[in-house]
Amino acid sequence: MILVEQNDIQKYEPKCVGLKAIWSPHTGIVDWAQVNESFGKDFESMGGKIYTNFKANKFDLEDDSNNQLVRVTDSTGDKVITARYVVTAAGLQSDRIAKLTAGQQNPKIVPFRGEYLILKKEKSDLVRTNIYPVPDPRFPFLGVHFTPRMDGSVLLGPNAVLAFKREGYKKSDFSIADVWETIKYSGFRKLAFKYLGQGFNELYRSYRTTAQVELLRKYVPSLTIDDIEPNSYRAGIRAQALDENGNLVDDFVFDIGSEGIGKRVLHVRNAPSPGATSSLAIAKMIADKAQQCFAI
Repeated sequence: MILVEQNDIQKYEPKCVGLKAIWSPHTGIVDWAQVNESFGKDFESMGGKIYTNFKANKFDLEDDSNNQLVRVTDSTGDKVITARYVVTAAGLQSDRIAKLTAGQQNPKIVPFRGEYLILKKEKSDLVRTNIYPVPDPRFPFLGVHFTPRMDGSVLLGPNAVLAFKREGYKKSDFSIADVWETIKYSGFRKLAFKYLGQGFNELYRSYRTTAQVELLRKYVPSLTIDDIEPNSYRAGIRAQALDENGNLVDDFVFDIGSEGIGKRVLHVRNAPSPGATSSLAIAKMIADKAQQCFAI
C-alpha cells in the first residue's frame, strides 16, 4: 500500500484527480460467477450436493433410529432436505428464514438497490484500474466507484436506493407486501427521518443520469454524459440489516435458539462487506461458529 500525494495521483491513474490517494498494487478483478462455480465444483467433489430453485418454507424435526434430524421442506412440499445441523445464509430473506425457527425479531432486512452505468467501449481508456472514493463513515456503502471488468467493460456507480421489492433488481419491480413490511418497521422510519435528504438525492441520481455523471466527475473530470453507454443499466440488491433504532448494521449477526429446532439451526443474519473478497475467511469464521454452537 502506498500513500500517494495529490501531484502524483495521475502517475497511477492518468485521468483521476483527488487530494490524496492510496495505491493498492495487488488489488484485482475476477469473474465472480466463475469463482463461485469453482467453489461449487470443489464442494461437489467432496460429496456435497447443491439444490437450486429450492425455496425453504418449513423447518421441523424428525427422528431416525440414531439421530434427531432437521427436515427442511420447500414451498411446493415435494422436496425435502434432512441434516443433523443447518447453517443458513439467506441474504435478502435472512430475517424471514430465521422466523421459521423462532429466531430473533431483529435485525430486519431492508433491500437497497445499487445501480450502475456502463462506460462505452471506445472510452474504456478513461479508467485503468479501480477508483474508489473515501467512504462516508455514516453508511456501510462505498459510494460511487469505477470498476473495470474481466470482459473489458467498466462499471460506474452505484447509487443506493430503497428497492420496492426484496428482489427488486428493476426500477419497476414492486411488491405491496414487501413495501408495507419495510415502512411499518420502526427502525426504517427512524432511518428515513434521519437521512431523508440523502435518500432523495440517491433517488434523484437514479432517474437523472446527468446527476450521477456529475458525481462521478469529481474523480474523473474528463468523463461526460456522452461517454456512457445509452440505456446501460446493471443492478444488485444489498440485503441491509437494520436494527430497531434505525442503525445500519455493519457487523456479523448470528442467531441460534436455545431449545427445540432452534438450537440445531444457525442463521447468519448479516455479514459485512466485502463478502466476495473475504468469502473464504468468512466461511472459516462461520464454520468455527457452527462448531462452537453445535458442539461438534
